[in-house]
Amino acid sequence: MDTELYDEFGNYIGPDLESDEDEEDDDEQQEKEHDARDYDDEEREDGDEEMGESQAVVLHEDKRYYPTAMEVFGPDVETVVQEEDTQALSVPLIAPIKKIKFQLKEQDLPDTVYNMEFLADMMDTPHLIRNVALVGHLHHGKTTMIDCLVRQTHPEYRQPAEEKNLRYTDTLFTEQERGVSIKASPVTLLLPDVKGKNYLMNIFDTPGHVNFSDEVTAAMRLCDGVVLFVDAAEGVMLNTERLLKHAVQEKMAITLCVNKIDRLMLELKLPPQDAYYKIKHIIDEINGLLSLYSGEEDYKYLSPIVGNVCFASTQYAMCFTLHSFASLYAQTSPSLNTQEFARRLWGDMYFNSKTRKFSKKAAHASAQRSFVEFVLEPVYKLVAQVVGDVDSSLPSVLDQLGIHMNKEESKINIRPLLRLVCERFLTDFSGLVEMCVKHIPSPAENAETKVSHLYTGPEESTVARDMMSCNPDGRLMVHSSKMYPTEDCTFFQVLARVMSGTLHAGQEVRVLGENYSLMDEEDSRILTVGRLWIYEARYKVEVNRVPAGNWVLIEGIDQPIVKTSTITDLITNEDMYIFRPLKFNTQSVIKIAVEPVNPSELPKMLDGLRKVNKSYPLLTTKVEESGEHVVLGTGELYLDCVMHDLRKMYSEIDIKVADPVVAFCKTLWWKLPP
Repeated sequence: MDTELYDEFGNYIGPDLESDEDEEDDDEQQEKEHDARDYDDEEREDGDEEMGESQAVVLHEDKRYYPTAMEVFGPDVETVVQEEDTQALSVPLIAPIKKIKFQLKEQDLPDTVYNMEFLADMMDTPHLIRNVALVGHLHHGKTTMIDCLVRQTHPEYRQPAEEKNLRYTDTLFTEQERGVSIKASPVTLLLPDVKGKNYLMNIFDTPGHVNFSDEVTAAMRLCDGVVLFVDAAEGVMLNTERLLKHAVQEKMAITLCVNKIDRLMLELKLPPQDAYYKIKHIIDEINGLLSLYSGEEDYKYLSPIVGNVCFASTQYAMCFTLHSFASLYAQTSPSLNTQEFARRLWGDMYFNSKTRKFSKKAAHASAQRSFVEFVLEPVYKLVAQVVGDVDSSLPSVLDQLGIHMNKEESKINIRPLLRLVCERFLTDFSGLVEMCVKHIPSPAENAETKVSHLYTGPEESTVARDMMSCNPDGRLMVHSSKMYPTEDCTFFQVLARVMSGTLHAGQEVRVLGENYSLMDEEDSRILTVGRLWIYEARYKVEVNRVPAGNWVLIEGIDQPIVKTSTITDLITNEDMYIFRPLKFNTQSVIKIAVEPVNPSELPKMLDGLRKVNKSYPLLTTKVEESGEHVVLGTGELYLDCVMHDLRKMYSEIDIKVADPVVAFCKTLWWKLPP
């Protein structure tokens, strides 16, 4: 052993030896040099690139065989490289875009019995327009009445074999699931009266639940009159009385619809005479409430003889007034004076078959009142024929009435068959239209009353005079009271009524909020109007301009509006005043505190609170001294719907809710037990 290479312990102390790693490094270096030579040979053979690039040595790790993600997709696209086995097989690497839907919408404009251009042209004739709100207690038939009018004007919805209600104005999925209207929805239809003359009917379908009475208040603000719905079997309810009082306070023209008269026959099984007393008691009770709330001077009597009361069974497509029912008799007796005959179909009037005259005294003890004999008994017999003897005597009865049905229609179930027979017996809903036309004023006739009640400015000004005359060529004044979200719930569209002037698409307007005044003009913005639509619940008809007296759905001006607004032009030669904010007949009695589960999502929740505040007229959101975000509403169902919209539609985050607190009085709150 060479002693110079090892120490006394046998450890190697000689010169460094070549290791295996050094050999591997030498091999890799040789391979790189070999690849570089091959690369240079290929570059010389191609000869397409410049001399400087062809002489460059490209290392193995610098070679590129595929383009980078930035070159393929561009700098604006974020690319993520996912490692293997870190994601479940059921979860895609790139999740598809989910378009969440919250409401029912028509993809295209449906077919109607009238032309849409004719509908738009009718907007230029204010005396042929009626702005009406259907109000009443829960489940008294308002939405079903809209369904009947939609079936009359939209042929594709005439399906006699379908027993389920259409609920056309309940566009939200939550409304369809709960079976309760939550939002007030407008529909504009072209409907004929008894003489066949067409009128432009702007109809608001309002919720009947007492928690959503704020929607009724917002709807009434745009209307000139209401049709009060009362269930013939249930009678006048507490919310019916409350809505009637509110309509009187808003100076609305009031008409009455005694609905669900079929329940008197099929459920209560009342004889015709008792059914008459039941209906008469409802009308007398409504008149008593009217005289109580409006006073003896302004009291307008409701009576079928006057024509401001109609009878309906919306479940079976039946609606008539005394005059429209008398016109059915006039079809077989052309010489009959329908006006005089209709006046004798109510009250203590009896028909003497021997003298062929009407009298106030009964000719004999078994004599029936004229309303029972000429109206109720024919309807009772028709219903009894359909429900009882479908196969035997019904075809002959229908032939006598001039009602024709094919074999398929005669084999359908009893309920749709009864609806089909009643619909063809009474032909259409001209009775309701005639009642609204005669007893609810047009926008031009009611303009003076509407402006004096709503406008805060002086009535002697030029703006007020233009609104009182409903002048389409005057100063632009538009009043909004409702907002509806777009399909993706990012923006809102404003529903408003043009009080004077003409609103054009793309026009620059001045939007005045509820806090605007001559002393403080901060709540004012100049914006550009986007597109304009006629709102039809499930679809929209776009228009270029909207003259005075009409409803319009406006795009692009929702940002500064919280609840209501006043929209005017940019002319500043006169002081501007706003319309009064909404005055509600209920108040918020329950409140909850909300916070996001993930604190970093607080900005999303605040944005959602701002949007949900726009959507509900009476909802109040505020921050208390403790820093809690508090939501105040009218009841449990109200706040349940608010929280659903906040979580699902407007913020899409998880939100914690504290226990609700209920107000015993204006200053005392009590925490509900869990």
